[in-house]
Amino acid sequence: MIKPFKIDIPDKELQNIYTKVKNYPWQSMPNVDHWDYGTSHKYLKEICDYWVKDFDWRIHEELINSFSNFKTNVDEIDLHFIKEVGSGDNPKPLLLMHGWPGSIVEFLEIIKPLAHPEKFGGKIEDAFTVIAPSLPGFGFSGSSNKPIGPRKIAKILNKLMTEKLNYKNYFAQGGDWGATIANWLGYDHYKNCKAIHINCLTMRLPNGPQTEEEKKWLIKFDQDQIIQDGYRTQQATKPQSLSYAMMDSPVGIAGWIIEKMHGWSDLKNDNIESVYSKDTLIKNIMV
Repeated sequence: MIKPFKIDIPDKELQNIYTKVKNYPWQSMPNVDHWDYGTSHKYLKEICDYWVKDFDWRIHEELINSFSNFKTNVDEIDLHFIKEVGSGDNPKPLLLMHGWPGSIVEFLEIIKPLAHPEKFGGKIEDAFTVIAPSLPGFGFSGSSNKPIGPRKIAKILNKLMTEKLNYKNYFAQGGDWGATIANWLGYDHYKNCKAIHINCLTMRLPNGPQTEEEKKWLIKFDQDQIIQDGYRTQQATKPQSLSYAMMDSPVGIAGWIIEKMHGWSDLKNDNIESVYSKDTLIKNIMV
């Protein structure tokens, strides 16, 4: 069964978040203004001040609710998804999958251009019916009682598309974690998933690099990743320990997420707001 879903976070829950942000003990943190050791103290304090004084969750809640939101149960997980039916007589089903530390917020500005290209200078015959789920354990979807990997999530999302939404053929796009899921959709569920588009190379040849050029690339890649591997090792091995702090501290989860948004984006002059507004960052953190 698929049920309509509307986001309506209680005022009490919002106030609890704002109170924790407002009362964060900044004096206990090292006052490090650069990003070399993680999220800049100066910037995190600045965005948290904005969070409690100027950010209005209800505006962003209304934007998400302006799309058709639904929930359905697949393999005992309540999946939330946005569905925007495309224009024309034959819009092609397209599954959009976010990654970490993202959410459906990544897609809010591209759903309508994909679904209704004729309104944005495109051709109506290029329209997609867009399905954008919150991945299991993210945002407004439920989570498993034990860790599940991208191959299992691919199976769940294929069931969403084929059994719940009755699309026997569809396309898939993903970035980060979503890219890995897209790879498994293309590999395990090729009878239904007819094409994938990824913007993150997450899977390699099973036998390793084959040419000298590929070997040099892998060595450089591994060297580049040394400084990045801390978060990945933590989340891949002891996620439960991290979860206690993330669940209790809005500022803590902001620091954890913003550092990656800073490190993985094409910034101008090392300025995170050359790519993201404060509202976009906080909206994603709130979700």
